[in-house]
Amino acid sequence: MTDLINAQLVRLGANWGSEKADVIRGLAALVEGADRADDVEQLIADAFAREETSSTGLPGGIAIPHCRTTGVSVPTLGFARLDPPVDFGAKDGPADLAFLIAAPAGGDATHLQFLTKLARSLVKPAFTDALRAAETPEEVVEQILLALDAPPAGASTPAPAAAAPAAASAAGDVPAAAAKKSLVAVTACPTGIAHTYMAAEALEAAAEKAGIEISVETQGSAGSTPLSPDTIARAAAVIFAVDVGVRDRGRFAGKPMVSSGVKRPIEDADAMIAEALRYADDPSAPRVEGTATAPGATSNANESWAGRTRRVLMTGVSYMIPFVAAGGLLIALGFLLGGYEIANHAGEVLADSTLFSPPDISAYADPSLAHVPFDSGVLAYLGAALFVLGKFAFAFFVPALAGYIAYAIADRPGIAPGFVMGGLVTDVAGFGLPQSGFLGAIVGGVLAGVVAHWIARWKVPTWARGLMPVLVIPLLTTASVGLLMLVVLGRPIASLMESLTDGLSSMSGGSAVLLGVVLGLMMAFDMGGPLNKVAYSFAAAGVGGAALTNDAPELKIMAAVMLAGMVPPLALALATVVRPGLFTVPERENGKAAWLLGASFITEGAIPFAAADPLRVIPSIMAGSAVTGALSMGLDVSLRAPHGGIFVLFAVNGILGFLIALVAGTLVAAALVVVAKSFGKSDADIATV
Repeated sequence: MTDLINAQLVRLGANWGSEKADVIRGLAALVEGADRADDVEQLIADAFAREETSSTGLPGGIAIPHCRTTGVSVPTLGFARLDPPVDFGAKDGPADLAFLIAAPAGGDATHLQFLTKLARSLVKPAFTDALRAAETPEEVVEQILLALDAPPAGASTPAPAAAAPAAASAAGDVPAAAAKKSLVAVTACPTGIAHTYMAAEALEAAAEKAGIEISVETQGSAGSTPLSPDTIARAAAVIFAVDVGVRDRGRFAGKPMVSSGVKRPIEDADAMIAEALRYADDPSAPRVEGTATAPGATSNANESWAGRTRRVLMTGVSYMIPFVAAGGLLIALGFLLGGYEIANHAGEVLADSTLFSPPDISAYADPSLAHVPFDSGVLAYLGAALFVLGKFAFAFFVPALAGYIAYAIADRPGIAPGFVMGGLVTDVAGFGLPQSGFLGAIVGGVLAGVVAHWIARWKVPTWARGLMPVLVIPLLTTASVGLLMLVVLGRPIASLMESLTDGLSSMSGGSAVLLGVVLGLMMAFDMGGPLNKVAYSFAAAGVGGAALTNDAPELKIMAAVMLAGMVPPLALALATVVRPGLFTVPERENGKAAWLLGASFITEGAIPFAAADPLRVIPSIMAGSAVTGALSMGLDVSLRAPHGGIFVLFAVNGILGFLIALVAGTLVAAALVVVAKSFGKSDADIATV
C-alpha cells in the first residue's frame, strides 16, 4: 500500500523534545507537511486522547501512538527514529522507534488491513532491526512496504485447526496433532488498530514455540471473522487480551479463562500461554461466566433468518434486563421504605426535604403517607429517593431494548437511532405522543438497525467517510425511521398495545388462570431462552406502568411469571434430594446450587439437567410451572418487583398464595421428574468410596 507512507513521512535522528507529547506533535507535523492532514490539531487531540486510555510504549524500544480521527481522510503512517529516545511508558525503557498510525474515522477496511499487518510486524525483531539500520528515509519506506506485502507469520483463521508446528507436520501424524491441546484467544483494544493485532501476533508466536495450537479472533477496526463453534468447543482454555468488552462473550461460556489487558501478551505472551495451559487442567480455575453453547451452534456468518431474528431479539432483551431488574428492585425498595403512596409524592418529598431535614409525613395527603414504617420522615425521604431512581432506570428499558436490537443488526451506528426510536415510542420527552411500549421498541429498533446497516454500506467519497458514523448514519436513520414511526406506524402499534392492556384488565376467573398456564409453560420450556424472555419482557413491561392497586392485572402477571420461573431449578434440586440415585454425581452437585438459583429467580439453574435428559426433564418442569402460573393467577397474587425471587417478599401482595403456588408447582415438577427418570435405564454414576 504505497500511499500509506512515503519519504516525507519519515524522520531519522529526530529530537523534538523529551516528552511523548512532543514526539506526537512532531509526528503530526510530518503528516501535515506531507499534505496528509485535514485538521492537524484534531489529529493531535485524538492521538492524545488515545494515549490517555493506556500508554502506547512497547517492549523493545517501540512506541505506536495511534488513533481513529477525522483529522485525516486517508490512512497515514508517520515514522521517526528518535535521538535521544523518549519514554512512552514501556516497562523496559524509552522508545527510539516511534510510529504515528492515523486512520480516518469510519475508514476503508482495506487500508485498515494494511495497518494491522504493520502492527503484527512490530513484534518481529528482524523488522525493527532493519528500521534501526536504515540509513535513509527511502530505506525505511522500503522495509515498511515489504512488511505490508508479506502475510503475517502464524496468522490464524477461525478454521477448525490452527497451524501445527513444523515437527508435527513432518511426522505426518494427523491424529497426534489433533490430540494436542488447543487454545483460543480474543484480542481487542479501544481503537482496534495496533495493539489488537500485535497481541494476536505475540500469542501466535508464543503458542508455536510451545507446540500448542491457537486460534485468535482479532476484534479490530479491519473487521473480524468469528471463531467457529467447533474451534471454540475443542479449545482447552480461552485467553481474553482486551481493553474493551468481548463481543459475543457467551460463546466461550464455561471455558477456563486467562484475562488481561491487550498489552500483556505483547510483553509476556509466553507466560500467558503457560497460564492458559495450567488453567485448562485446574478445576478451580477462573471460567467464563454463563452456560456453554452447543458445539453445533450456528455462527453469525451463516446463520438462518430464524437464527438471526432470535439473536437480534435476544441481544436487545439481554441489554434491557439490567434496566428492568435494577429499576424494578429500586422501586420495590422505595415502596418498602416509603409505602406504596410514596409514588404520588416522591417528587415533592425530594424537592422540599433533605436527608438531614426529613419531611413531615402528616403534611402529605390524597393519598396520605399512611404506610411509612414507624411514621419516619427519614424512611419516607429514602423511599422517595429510591423510587425516583428506580423510575428513571425503568424509563430506559424500552429505549435500551430498541437501541440494542438496532445494535445487533447494524453494530455501533445503529445504537443512537435505536435509542431514539425507543424514546419516541415511550414519549420520554413528554409531548403526549401515542405510546406503543415494547412492541413499538421492537419495530422501531429493527427498522433503525436495518436502515443504519443499509446506509453504512453506501459507497461514499474518501472525504465523507469520517462523517458517516458520527453524522450521516445517525442523522438519516433517525430522520427516516422516526418519521415513519410518527406518521405511519406509531398509532396502529399504540392501539394494539392499548387493546392488549384492555384485554388483560378484563381477564378474570378462568381466562386469567389460562394465561397463567401459558406463561408458566413459556417460562419453563427453554429456561432463559427466547420464549422465556418473551414472557418475562411481557410481564416486566407492565410493572413500571402498573396502577398502584394491588389487583392490577400487570402485577398479577409479574407474580405468575416470576413464580413459574423459580419452579424448574427448585424442582430439580428437590428431585436430587428425594431420589439421588436417579442423577449423576455432577447433577447432584448442580442440585445443591439450584436451590439458591431457583430461590433467586434464575431459571437457567435447570439447564444442566435439561441438557442431559431433555425428554424427561423439560415436560416435567413445564407441567410444574404451568401449575404454579395457574395457581398464582387464580389466587390473585401480585408482585411489584420484576426480579429477586423470595428475597422480594416485601413486594408481594398475597404472600400465602405466593408460597402455595410455588410449593405446589415445585412438588408437581419434582414428582414428574422422579417418575419419568424411574422408567428406562438410569445414567447415574456409581458412587464409590
